[in-house]
Amino acid sequence: MEAKWCFLVTMALLVMLVVVVNGDESSQVKTVVKIVKGKKVCDKGWECKGLSAYCCNQTISDFFQTYQFENLFSKRNTPVAHASGFWDYHSFITAAAEYQPHGFGTTGAKLTGQKEVAAFLGHVGSKTSCGYGVATGGPLAWGLCYNKEMSPSKTYCDDYYKYTYPCTPGVSYHGRGALPLYWNYNYGKTGEALKTDLLNHPEYLENNATLAFQAAIWKWMTPEKKHLPSAHDVFVGKWKPTKNDTLAKRVPGFGTTMNVLYGDQVCGKGDDESMNNIVSHYLYYLDLMGVGREEAGSHDVLSCAEQLPFNQASASASSS
Repeated sequence: MEAKWCFLVTMALLVMLVVVVNGDESSQVKTVVKIVKGKKVCDKGWECKGLSAYCCNQTISDFFQTYQFENLFSKRNTPVAHASGFWDYHSFITAAAEYQPHGFGTTGAKLTGQKEVAAFLGHVGSKTSCGYGVATGGPLAWGLCYNKEMSPSKTYCDDYYKYTYPCTPGVSYHGRGALPLYWNYNYGKTGEALKTDLLNHPEYLENNATLAFQAAIWKWMTPEKKHLPSAHDVFVGKWKPTKNDTLAKRVPGFGTTMNVLYGDQVCGKGDDESMNNIVSHYLYYLDLMGVGREEAGSHDVLSCAEQLPFNQASASASSS
């Protein structure tokens, strides 16, 4: 009887603490699984730090692995790429780890996570591409070619913010990062959120790929203003359109992520080339990830061509 009791206790302890080896070639980290207050929580180390339910069920590396990142950005390390050797899968997953507990790539079922990663990276690929019509591999294969604006025409210093985000003498706030930041106030706000002094050192975004991805994911997850949704919310369905949104033809989905991020720069302009380029990257990435562009939804969901912009004066955060 005593031996049986000891066996049961031992088995209970094994259930309480299970160590599973993660087979991802870039991590080889052990996953710790515990039962806390009757709920299973996990820790995956480099990708999912701290015990969390998210880490047990689905993390981005479960459905988006190194080879897929390489397929999406196959030309980024070619000799002619301007940021060759800078961007990599590990930096993306390390950055995403901070936001997965908040739903980035982990909201809903696996398909929703796959689509969100493709959507986010579709924006990134479009905004950092040096592809053109006859480029080797096609124009959509050249995402993450840049990590900064190569020939800025100005320093993007707005003195209106001189008391909150004063420009540092001699510093330029031109585009840098995965979703390029512009202007002193955007570097200031993003730096505050990431607890990094980007206002005085905007060059950090072109020197650290993990930080550059973190800044982009923070922007994806964070509303520009209190009354506006985030790109994440409109994509995964957490945003519920008001009557005014419906009248403005704003609906949940990829199209409205462009409205959130760029406003009137690409939305409400009909068949806009810039908008079409972003959509094309998203569809291309869905195909390469094995999801398929048929999962992207109807034209109204994909496009913001007929949408009224959320804010006519928006869109300075990621472009000039």
